[in-house]
Amino acid sequence: MTITLPGTAPLPKRKTRRARRRFNFDTSLGRAVLQAAAVIGFFALWEIGVRAGWISAFLVGSPFGIFADGSKMLMSGDLVSDTWYTLFEAILGFVIGTIFGSLLGLALWYSAFVARLVEPFIVAINSVPKIALAPIVVLWFGTGLVSKVMLSVSLTAIVALIAAYQAAKDADVDLQSLMISMGADKHQVFFKAVVPSTLPSIIATFRINIGFGLVGAVVGEFISSQRGLGHLIYTASSLYDLNTVWVGLFTLMIMGFVLYYVIDIIERTSLPWKQSNTVHQVQV
Repeated sequence: MTITLPGTAPLPKRKTRRARRRFNFDTSLGRAVLQAAAVIGFFALWEIGVRAGWISAFLVGSPFGIFADGSKMLMSGDLVSDTWYTLFEAILGFVIGTIFGSLLGLALWYSAFVARLVEPFIVAINSVPKIALAPIVVLWFGTGLVSKVMLSVSLTAIVALIAAYQAAKDADVDLQSLMISMGADKHQVFFKAVVPSTLPSIIATFRINIGFGLVGAVVGEFISSQRGLGHLIYTASSLYDLNTVWVGLFTLMIMGFVLYYVIDIIERTSLPWKQSNTVHQVQV
């Protein structure tokens, strides 16, 4: 049923159908189709360029060779083993570093004096490229699993600390003053006003830290390891096996993609009010 306001003419049926077709692409399924088409087109042009001689397969590899090598490694179980090893290192370092850094950042809210005292040291530590610490971490903790986890912790903890500390400083001062005026002590203000207001910033940091966790694990495997995707990439690059290098890189991309959406699910579950506010703003 079409409702026509006085003084206006109904839209032609053809234009309405075209508008609906265009709008259908602005959905989760439509965007997924366009993204898949872009990926397929990219690899198709890459393979065509290699076969036509426009691109050197020795320097950049080829999609067909990448698929063939990846299939062999997948069937042999080597790719699955290396992927799980790197994933375990990254997740363990991410969890330890994020929890430790967030708790320490929130704890600085309790004392403005201590926070101002240690803030220059936090800035100094954050300014140092954590990758430069990799040889020291390996020297301290050996070449096994612990060194990779600790390197991931060194990358994730400082980010979580700064994010939690800044979020605690930006907590609603009026609400804190109101609670104090009503007789609340410092612990009650912290747990009922400061912590809830910092949760969105802390969980948003998860998206950044999951990538840093992977970086720490892979860099540790570059330096010294017998397993993992970092070891796979490093060994293949030393042998100029670009197809295997791309297998490792694309596996890391897929891993990061999956972990990002896991964090997104955690955010939606932990902060349902944030999602409802976002939907309300879009509708307005």
